[in-house]
Amino acid sequence: MLTRLKINGFKNLVDVDIRFGPFTCIAGANGVGKSNLFDAIRFLSALADSSFLEAAHVVRDDDEDSRSVDIRSLFHRVGELQLGPMSFEAEMIIPSEGQDNLGQTAKATTTFLRYKLELAYVADGAISTRGTLKLEHESLDYYKKGDAHQHLLFQHSAKSWRESLGFGKRTSPFISTDNPEGRKVIKIHQDRQDVKGGGRTRKLLADSLPRTALSDTNASESPTALLARLEMRSWRLLQLEPTALRRPDEFNAPSRLGVDGAHLAKSLYTVANSNQAQNGIGLMTSSNQVYAQVTNRLSQLLDDVRTVRVDRDEKRELLTLEVAGKDGTFHPARSLSDGTLRFLALAVLELERSPGVLSFEEPENGIHPQRISAMLELLQDIAVDTDSPIGDENPLRQVIINTHSPGVVAHVPADSLLVADLQEGRSRFDKTRFRYTRFSCLPNTWRAKGSPPAQIMALGRLLSYLNPAADDLTETKGTTKYPQVKDHFREQVEMDFK
Repeated sequence: MLTRLKINGFKNLVDVDIRFGPFTCIAGANGVGKSNLFDAIRFLSALADSSFLEAAHVVRDDDEDSRSVDIRSLFHRVGELQLGPMSFEAEMIIPSEGQDNLGQTAKATTTFLRYKLELAYVADGAISTRGTLKLEHESLDYYKKGDAHQHLLFQHSAKSWRESLGFGKRTSPFISTDNPEGRKVIKIHQDRQDVKGGGRTRKLLADSLPRTALSDTNASESPTALLARLEMRSWRLLQLEPTALRRPDEFNAPSRLGVDGAHLAKSLYTVANSNQAQNGIGLMTSSNQVYAQVTNRLSQLLDDVRTVRVDRDEKRELLTLEVAGKDGTFHPARSLSDGTLRFLALAVLELERSPGVLSFEEPENGIHPQRISAMLELLQDIAVDTDSPIGDENPLRQVIINTHSPGVVAHVPADSLLVADLQEGRSRFDKTRFRYTRFSCLPNTWRAKGSPPAQIMALGRLLSYLNPAADDLTETKGTTKYPQVKDHFREQVEMDFK
């Protein structure tokens, strides 16, 4: 779970400092940089498992060979001037247990961590558009139990949820950077509870590293660092494609939903027929009960729904998702609308209960405005419940969405909303003007009470963003069809439109 992210020098993200809760909505007009934030999260996720060049290739989405990627496009630049390195600082809650690539079990000594990374661009003198990334700094540290309340500002139960995180004793960081004799050295401190001080330290010359030190950790040497790596790998950007969602699955297809929506039928079939299928209170369920849960969820979006199921074709060895209307006629996935399929994919993700961060762009696409609230309710239900202990029934899942739709903003809880807009700054070198993305929260929300407090979005600017939807606020004194705006700004709205 990503609780805070600081970014500087990545694309148009300059001095960004965002705190995340279980569910966060980033709202703003097209082209202000909302997607750049998602790209930064994807980049960090890729760096936890890939080389610098491969991670750059993932973010760029180039069809060309990764060696041809112009890495300069990842850095913040003003004209042709590159303004120094890019840096990231991520506060995260990691799972308490997991496995490395060899199947070795890792158990974390503590689960609330802070990861810092700084990368610089190194040009290839022969080819101006080709270069590489150089590791300038990397560290992985921890927060003590007594400090957690100062950093976990979103509403949660201190007794049941925060106590279930797991805080151990530690006297040194898991990864650190040293600079003896002018040569940067990355140190991986062995994470062993049975050895005083944590055990041996592995030293790596930063200049020669093609990837982060975190991406090379394993269960035997650094179990906590490995689990931080696994957590970052689980940060996924969902890009649900109608073609992938409609496709039937072979029996031997992957059983987990892909980021593009592939294997929707196999994912639902696997959940429905798993011996570990559970309902909301942890009781074992049959496949019919699982299908009934998905049907009930879909009925919040569509009126004409009787049954959702997966048809198993033994002859062709195919699994096909089907939805029956109230007349009993089953319709295969290929005949369902894009919005219905996207909603079904999220309903399956809710049942999969896989931990991690799910980023989702413009969830309102294909959804009728009157059903947006159903989509948002589903997305919030996917996220971890911070009033209950973390476990199999309440995994560490987090949802981050972005949108440009006033209709979505109007239904998002005030505590969950951040508004992105473009601001103008000046280069500290030659005073050249440039534009960067700013993220603002609403007044009197938990982000506004942080230290330092987040940038505040004024009421007038929010209403301007809701325009033309905001015009409807004047129809009846003190009333609005936008309940979240009304709840948070009741007195201000009434005074503004008296």
